[in-house]
Amino acid sequence: MTSENKIPNEHTEQQSTQPGIEANMEIKPEYIRADYKGSDKLKNKVALISGGDSGIGRAVALHFAIEGADIAIIYLKEEQQDAEKTKQLIEETGRKCILITGDIGDHVFCDSVAKQVIDKFGKIDILINNAGEQHPQEKFLDITPEQIQKTFRTNIFGMMYLTRSCLPHMKSGSTIVNTSSITAYKGNDVLIDYSATKGAITTFTRSLSQELVDQGIRVNAVAPGPIWTPLIPSTFDKEKVRDFGKEVPMKRPGQPQELAPAYVFLACEDSSYITGQMIHVNGGVIVNS
Repeated sequence: MTSENKIPNEHTEQQSTQPGIEANMEIKPEYIRADYKGSDKLKNKVALISGGDSGIGRAVALHFAIEGADIAIIYLKEEQQDAEKTKQLIEETGRKCILITGDIGDHVFCDSVAKQVIDKFGKIDILINNAGEQHPQEKFLDITPEQIQKTFRTNIFGMMYLTRSCLPHMKSGSTIVNTSSITAYKGNDVLIDYSATKGAITTFTRSLSQELVDQGIRVNAVAPGPIWTPLIPSTFDKEKVRDFGKEVPMKRPGQPQELAPAYVFLACEDSSYITGQMIHVNGGVIVNS
């Protein structure tokens, strides 16, 4: 299976509610290349990944495990089936995995997450802030105050809460990688509140990196373009699903396995002289900011 010949462009699958479930997708996202070989880039590290059950999060979790890390995954209870599958895939690599269910928009829960990871593994070397949600609206005035609060609660408040909970347990050499989006730089007329949270994530990344640099903790981010994940059929109508990704120079959506190596790079010592930066993985869109 390759990204060139298995893409969702001519399909119109949909799921009725968020979060989307990867197990229910007609065309499954590609989370690992069959020929991907690890080289101990993250040997004996412990990584905590929010939204790690499916899509980008699953791909990152599996790549990290192949590179030698043990994994803790945060997910919502509706995503149990996907989370169990990801745990199975990780354990098949010989690494350990724990599953933690809950809402990162609750700061008390985030404190409990950090405690559970420390109790199980004794440390947190890598934090991947990946969980997010989006709710497309054709008009800005259709975005309710409740939706604004919900989107910000998950996408940026939750990221800050989880980081706040984990930082006391992170030491020199630790890394934080946040998931931003091309929408932070290009905007999106039907994802205005979502795009605003992604802009906040970009600025959060840059600002936090400046504070933590003297502690030896690096903070970077990845800005995906159109990536084929459960979020797409669970949030867009059939027409948008069919055309998803066609607007970028490569004329197709990316796959999670094409994104995950960027997280490996930013989490490991290969990027030891990089902090406060963004890697754009978007199918060829030029982003000069």
